[in-house]
Amino acid sequence: MAPVMLKTIQMTIEKELLDEVDAAIAELGVSRSAFIQDALRQALADLRVTQLEDQHALGYGQHPVQTGEFDVWQAEQYWGEP
Repeated sequence: MAPVMLKTIQMTIEKELLDEVDAAIAELGVSRSAFIQDALRQALADLRVTQLEDQHALGYGQHPVQTGEFDVWQAEQYWGEP
């Protein structure tokens, strides 16, 4: 596995937000860097999900479900015991 390349950055952050981050990292026992990297990874994952959902909605908007299109699967559905 190739080594991970790290880059040092400088950023500006609101004091109140930094105070919340510092409280969270103290509780979690992780570094600011690790916490922020995890938060950025999660934000990017959320963005990818949002983009895929938008693409999905666009596709259904351009090609809406036709009446009866999925009727063949109706008998296969199971919603649990009533």
